[in-house]
Amino acid sequence: MPEPDFGSPTSTDLNVRTRTADGEELAALRAIVEGTAASVGQEFFQTLVRHLAAATGTKYAFVAEFLGGTRVRTIAFWFRDHVAENIEWDLRGTPCEDVVFGDLCHHPSGVCRKFPRDEPLVQLKIDSYLGVPLRDSAGQVLGHLAVFDDRPMPEEPYRTFTFRIFAARAAAELQRLAVEKQLRESEQRFRDLFDEAPIAYVHEDLDSRFISANRAAMRILGITPEQVAGTVGMSFVPDTPDAQRRVREAFESIGRGTDTSGVVLELRRRDDGRPIWIQWWSKPDPSGKSTRTMFVDITERVLLEREQARLQAQNLYLQEEIKSVHNFDEIIGRSAALAAVLQHVERVAPTDASVLICGETGTGKELIARAIHSSGNRRDKPLIKVNCAALPTGLVESELFGHERGAFSGAIARRIGRFELANGGTIFLDEIGEVPLEIQVKLLRVLQERELERVGGSTPIKVDVRIIAATNRDLAKAVRDGKFREDLYYRLSVFPIQLPPLRERTDDIKLLTQFLINKYSTRIGKQVEGVTNETMQRLLAYPWPGNVRELENVLERAVILSSGRVIDIDMATFAAANAADRAPSGDGASLESVERRHMISVLNQTNWVIDGPSGAAKILGLHPNTLRSRLQKLGIKRGTHDPA
Repeated sequence: MPEPDFGSPTSTDLNVRTRTADGEELAALRAIVEGTAASVGQEFFQTLVRHLAAATGTKYAFVAEFLGGTRVRTIAFWFRDHVAENIEWDLRGTPCEDVVFGDLCHHPSGVCRKFPRDEPLVQLKIDSYLGVPLRDSAGQVLGHLAVFDDRPMPEEPYRTFTFRIFAARAAAELQRLAVEKQLRESEQRFRDLFDEAPIAYVHEDLDSRFISANRAAMRILGITPEQVAGTVGMSFVPDTPDAQRRVREAFESIGRGTDTSGVVLELRRRDDGRPIWIQWWSKPDPSGKSTRTMFVDITERVLLEREQARLQAQNLYLQEEIKSVHNFDEIIGRSAALAAVLQHVERVAPTDASVLICGETGTGKELIARAIHSSGNRRDKPLIKVNCAALPTGLVESELFGHERGAFSGAIARRIGRFELANGGTIFLDEIGEVPLEIQVKLLRVLQERELERVGGSTPIKVDVRIIAATNRDLAKAVRDGKFREDLYYRLSVFPIQLPPLRERTDDIKLLTQFLINKYSTRIGKQVEGVTNETMQRLLAYPWPGNVRELENVLERAVILSSGRVIDIDMATFAAANAADRAPSGDGASLESVERRHMISVLNQTNWVIDGPSGAAKILGLHPNTLRSRLQKLGIKRGTHDPA
């Protein structure tokens, strides 16, 4: 047998070797593709460098990102037989420098000699290096992919081809991670803005159920992060007509697509129930399945506006009080009876005890109330006066406690009642005996619980008010007759003060006369020095059923009519009153009988004219409607009481 020929390879041998090499290349490529297909992110890069090292027959492979300047850092580093920790280094003096600032770079051998300053390569005795830059879609270098070994790495087209394919895949993944990072950072920035914004933001569904809320919203509404999901926004709205109407109109406007900018809503905090007010903006989400709401806390502004309104109303009230004519500028007298009253005033003034001032008409009950207030701890706060007899029956509750808008016909705006105006100060309830029984119940609540509700409202309002009441009626008898609540009577009369009538203070008549003459002569512009001795005797002898108020009216009229420096008041001025005083009476000692006789006397004196500057109401110091009410209550009618 001839010996086999081991000479030059035939064409058949070359074809077999080519197919074998192609098969190895495809197998390597398939291994890399299959190994990285299901991976993303860090796992993708680690899988890539492991398979890339195996496919290229090298010990080392890495993917690095460009940090800017001349710094780079590995994302995944295959070191012989494992994934090593990532490292960071400077490009200068390394083969990587040519890759990052150029294109594919291949050093088949002699790397240590070419880059002696690259100490790690020298230590590892690296002989060959292949690197390719990673570029984004705009051509910007993001990093590079490289393999290197301590053996030579001949130039082979399939290796370069494979490298470029996976460099493109690595660049795409690196770009995706960069975009993902930017999105995370952007989302975090927006999340920080959302969470830390001073304005409250809420995302809620069409049933007002919260989907998300930022910290400002949670702080304003008094809820925790755990309570946000599922919380119903409507549950924060108080059950009051005005609040429910406002939120209903706001949600209806969203349904119509109407602008809801700046709607003011009243809410209640979840944690402590405190009332809050917000300015609210909301619009539907483009999906139509939710709304996005923004609101700011304006509680402080609303409370300030309410306080300003209260102070404005209080100021208006006080201006009206200043315009009105009071009996005296100061208490005049030195009688023992008055001294005893002032001693009581001095003792009770520093306390917050309720005071009931009793006395006949014209004895100065309001003046004593003012003295108690101005000598007490609340002197810097308002003294609000209410004449209960002058209030229309149907509006007593509204005047005392206020009303909400729409509480009744004609209630076109919220009104602050007298008790709220007096908050922190004192309220003087004159003619307390005229308060209807149904209002007495609510008045008792204010005394007991120190809170009230406006007419048409359901929210209790705390008030801190000292109550001073006054009456010319026998309240104890009214209690027995069922016309005044016993429990309210005892609440009001914690410290009763009985004012003496002027007929029991004859020692004070001279002082009062001189004081009043000086007052009215100065006001009118006349030079009047006093009264004659005869007139003073008449003043001292007269019983004064109208008390100090009647004395004031008599002297003012006398000053107006006077023509000299000394006044002489004719007996005719007192004739009608004396006649009434001498008339028989079944209970001459009662306050009601004295009041009755005095009213009849003044009415006869004015020929039963009630209104006008010379009418009975002016003389008695009463409002005409108040006088008519008293006449009806006392059963006084013209004809049966005309002078004979």
